[in-house]
Amino acid sequence: MKASPVVPLAPGPLAAAVRGAVALAVPLLVGVRTGAVVPAVIAGIGALWGVSHDGPDPYRLRVRRLACTGASAAVGLLAGELALRSGRPAAVTVCLVATALLAGAVSLRGRLASVSGMHLLLGATVGGGIPVPGPWWQAPLALLSGVGLVVVLSATPWLWRRYDIERAAVLAVYRAASEALSAAGSPGAEAARRRLTTALDDAHQVMGRHLARRDRARTELGAVRDAFHTAVRLGEVASALVWEGRPLPRCLTDVPLLMTARLLPDAASASRATARPGPVPAQGADLFEAASPGVRALAELYAESLRARPSGVAERLPAYPWHGPAAQARYAVLLTVCVLVAQLCAGLLHGPRGYWLPMTVAFVYKPDFGPVLRRALHRCAGTVVGVAAIGAVTLLTTDTLVLIGAVAAFGALMAVGVRHHYALATTALTAIVFVLVDLLGDHRALYSARILDTALAAAIVLLAHFALWPDSAAGRAAAQTEAAVAAAHRYRDLAADATPAQRHALRRAAYHRLAEARRAVAHAHGEPGRPGRKDPRLPDQEDAIASAERLCDAVSARNLGAVPAAAALPVPRCTEVGAMGG
Repeated sequence: MKASPVVPLAPGPLAAAVRGAVALAVPLLVGVRTGAVVPAVIAGIGALWGVSHDGPDPYRLRVRRLACTGASAAVGLLAGELALRSGRPAAVTVCLVATALLAGAVSLRGRLASVSGMHLLLGATVGGGIPVPGPWWQAPLALLSGVGLVVVLSATPWLWRRYDIERAAVLAVYRAASEALSAAGSPGAEAARRRLTTALDDAHQVMGRHLARRDRARTELGAVRDAFHTAVRLGEVASALVWEGRPLPRCLTDVPLLMTARLLPDAASASRATARPGPVPAQGADLFEAASPGVRALAELYAESLRARPSGVAERLPAYPWHGPAAQARYAVLLTVCVLVAQLCAGLLHGPRGYWLPMTVAFVYKPDFGPVLRRALHRCAGTVVGVAAIGAVTLLTTDTLVLIGAVAAFGALMAVGVRHHYALATTALTAIVFVLVDLLGDHRALYSARILDTALAAAIVLLAHFALWPDSAAGRAAAQTEAAVAAAHRYRDLAADATPAQRHALRRAAYHRLAEARRAVAHAHGEPGRPGRKDPRLPDQEDAIASAERLCDAVSARNLGAVPAAAALPVPRCTEVGAMGG
């Protein structure tokens, strides 16, 4: 997970923090009260993994991801548990190797497949490393109950705020559009336009399944969907105005905020509070005299925001696999080798309870989750801080209820960490696991051992990855850049003769590909590559992406200049109170 500036906590992360605390504390409290501590701890492990994937996306996607997490973890736990119960020393190792091979084979095929593969392997490491008494089916069911509790807590708000997530995603596009218009003609214009593209991509992902439906416009979902379609047109207009490169007066930069009051009335008060234009700057008069196509298109879009339902756009953004079949096979083999080496080292160092080493490998070796080096470093740092934190707690008290309270606090911290920083999430996870293991009766002093195990597992992953697959991130960046430039050229060549809906689909696909390529290049920059050298292709790829983005902006401006209706519109006027008319 890449480092980012500190972001103020929004209501979503705060709600997720509460869910994390409740999901982890409730099973343990029930287990202590009823005496069923072991199933409660296994349920706590399920809740822990569920909290790590309780994202802010639409409820349907949350439920699907959590269901994949629970099902794959339960299958892995059952496999590891049966291998451990067989009594054969090599059975657990064979089980881990098999699950690692399967997990690696599916992990690079998409986000859900990646989550499923990782938790299949995590379940096998826990099942093969922690003896669980009772019938064989009890532990998988307990784990599923923990994940199920997270599902219930995460999805219940759907009953009273069904489309709030979709509405918030669409509103974010209008705010980003206003910021992009404000930045037009300034050095920050390109960065602002990229933020608008990101907001549109996020809204498109959120709205994807709703775009094919044909609800009446008066319904809440119909209004949000129409607002999204208008936001797609607004993205084209904003790109054209950024390309024109002239500063805009406040009365124009606030138009997207005023449009939200028309399209999404519940946001009217916020829009009015935000959109308070001041006097027109001096350059505004020159801009209106020039009457650029972008300004006219903005006036047209504002005037039409209630009069007509906007054209549609593709239901799904184009998907691009992380890597091809050969790379997927290579990752599967490398992950399997890392797990096997980690398991052998664990057997030598710790005996039958050496699950921490292969579990850490499963967490760290996720190249689709970000640069492997950074993930390994954050894992080590988070483990050190987590060990120190739980060590401080246990020095003060060993009371079970207090420790469960600490688990709740760390669960809240983890829910925030998975949204903001991987090291923070690792800190909380490490502390929670220590308490869970202690409740299972393992009271060994393992603080220094866990730090060394984490460092050893990270070293195994880094050595294998950078010795045998050093150019994985650079290869993906090259492939993504090539696909993005091709999409930009396709938009340039086909947009002039396309229908409005086709043009918007081409444009969205091009900008989405370019944003994905830019992220892939940033990912490649986060990896050291071959010893002492960065991949020399990366600067050329960055230049190619920037040139393609400017090309798309120019095509957008050309398209708007060719719209017949725009030429017939009168020049908009700005007044002291920010009215816009024609």
